[in-house]
Amino acid sequence: MATTGVLTAPGLLDRERTVAGPGFSRWLIPPAALAIHLCIGMAYGFSVFWLPLSRAVGITDPVACASDIGFLARVVSTTCDWKISELQWMFILFFVFLGSAAALGGGWLERAGPRKAAVVAAVCWCGGLVISAVGVTLHQIWLLWLGSGVIGGIGLGLGYISPVSTLIKWFPDRRGMATGMAIMGFGGGAMIGAPLADKLMKHFATPTSVGVWETFLTLAAIYFVFMLGGAFGYRVPPEGWQPPGWNPGSATKKALVTDKHVALEVAWRTQQFWLLWAVLCLNVTAGIGILGMASPLLQEVFGGRLIGVEATFDQLKPAQKGQIAALAAGFTGLLSLFNIAGRIFWASLSDRIGRKATYAMFFLLGIALYASIPWTAAAGSLALFVAFFCVILSMYGGGFATVPAYLADLFGTRMVGAIHGRLLTAWSAAGVLGPVLVNYIREYQLDHGMARAQAYSVTMFVLAGLLAIGFLCNWLIKPVDPSRYMSTATLEETAPKQAGAASPALASNTARVAGSQGTPAWVVAAAWLAVWIPLGWGVWITLQKAVLLFK
Repeated sequence: MATTGVLTAPGLLDRERTVAGPGFSRWLIPPAALAIHLCIGMAYGFSVFWLPLSRAVGITDPVACASDIGFLARVVSTTCDWKISELQWMFILFFVFLGSAAALGGGWLERAGPRKAAVVAAVCWCGGLVISAVGVTLHQIWLLWLGSGVIGGIGLGLGYISPVSTLIKWFPDRRGMATGMAIMGFGGGAMIGAPLADKLMKHFATPTSVGVWETFLTLAAIYFVFMLGGAFGYRVPPEGWQPPGWNPGSATKKALVTDKHVALEVAWRTQQFWLLWAVLCLNVTAGIGILGMASPLLQEVFGGRLIGVEATFDQLKPAQKGQIAALAAGFTGLLSLFNIAGRIFWASLSDRIGRKATYAMFFLLGIALYASIPWTAAAGSLALFVAFFCVILSMYGGGFATVPAYLADLFGTRMVGAIHGRLLTAWSAAGVLGPVLVNYIREYQLDHGMARAQAYSVTMFVLAGLLAIGFLCNWLIKPVDPSRYMSTATLEETAPKQAGAASPALASNTARVAGSQGTPAWVVAAAWLAVWIPLGWGVWITLQKAVLLFK
C-alpha cells in the first residue's frame, strides 16, 4: 500500500480491503469457500479424460507409438497417442504440488489475506486448464503436465488452504463444522465436474476431435467465474471479533484447546505437529489407497455375483464385464458421496466430542471395518461390503475436515492457515504411499497364484495395521508446552501484518467497502443457492448410478 503523505485506499485484493464491517453475516463465508473448493475438487475427477486423451490422434482407436521410440521422442511426438500411465502423471503432480504450494504459500496467505490467495489460485487452476487445452491441440503431453499438473497443482494448494484460517476466525464456536462445510466442496468437485466434463466432451466431439480441449476451455471459463465469485466473497473479521453470546473461556477449558498462539516456525518443530502429521498421513493412506482401487476391487471380489452369475471375474464374458463395470461406477460414486458427507458430519461431531476423540473413533472403527472386509467378501454380503466401505470413506473425508480445527486447538488461530499448509505435505506423502501399497500388494498376490477375489485380504489387514499406528500417534498428542506460545509483545508486533489491522482512516474506508450496513438475508440465501444447485445436481447424478448397484 503506497502512501504519499495522505493515506490511500488499499488495493482491491489487499487484506485490509476485506476486513468486514459491523453487521456482516459470517454465513456468507462458507459458500464463498465452497465456490473455490467445488472447482478445484475436479482434480479428483480427471480420470474422466484419460480414455479420450489416449485416442486424441486416432479418435476412434489409439495409434500406438513405435516400439523403439524413446521417452523424449514420445513426449513431443504428434503422430501417436499417449498411454494412460503417462496421462496419470497429471494426477500425481496435482497432489505433489498441492502439498508443496500449501506448505510454501501458507505464510504468505496469512499476510496477503484469503482474497488474494484465492484469486492467484483461480488464475493458476484455470490457466493450467487453458495451457492443457493448448497441449491437446498441439499434442504435446509436457504441456498437460506443466499446465494442469504443475501450475494447476499450485492453484489446488493455494485454493485449498485459502479459506481455512478465515473460517476458523469467523466460527471460533464451531471450528469443525465451518471447515467441514468448506472442505466438503473439495470432495464434491469431481461429483459435479466429472459428469459435466463427460457431457461436454460428447457435445464437442467431432470426427476430428475427441472434444477434450474444448471441454478444458469451457471448464476453465466456468471455474474462473465461480472462483472469482468466491474470492470476492471472502471477508476477514476485525481483530478481536467474537460471535455474539459466545464465551471463549468455556472453549479453552476443553482438553488440548488453547487461546494462545504459536508461530509457524515454532509450530512445525513441535512434537505435536509431527504426531498430527503422522495421524493425517496414516488416515489418508488407508482411505486414498481404497478410493483409487474402488472400481476394480468390487469387480474382482464379487465378480459375476454382482449380476446374478456364479462366475469369477476372469470367467466373465466381455459383455458381462461391461455390466459389472457400470455397477462399479455406481459404487465409486457412492463412496464419493460418503466422502463428502463425512467431511461435514465428523467435523461437526468433533465440535462436541473434541478432535482427539474424533480421530480415535476414526482409527478404532477403521481397524474393525478394514479387518472385517475379507469376511464380508467371503460371505458374499454385498450390502455389508458396500456399507463398510462407505463408513471408511466418510472417515477419510472427515479426517481432512477435522484437522484444521485440531491445529487451531493446539496452536491457536493466528497462524493456523500457514501451519495447515505445512501439514498438508502429509497428504502428498499419503497420495503416493496409499496407492503403491494397495497396488503392489495386489500384484504380488496375483503373481503368486492368489485368486482375484482373495487378492485384497492381506491389503485390508496391512491398512488396519497402519490405522493402529495412527491411533497410537493420536493418543500421544498432548497440549503444547506454554514456552512455545507467542509473547504478548510478539502478538502486538505481528498483529498489523498478520491480522490486517489498520489505522482509523483506513478502518473507516474498510467498513464502507466491506459492508457496514449489514448483510440482507436474500444475499446469504442467494450465495448458498449458487453452490447448492450444482452440488445437488452432482448428488442426483451420483445417486442414479448408485441405485443400479442394488437392483
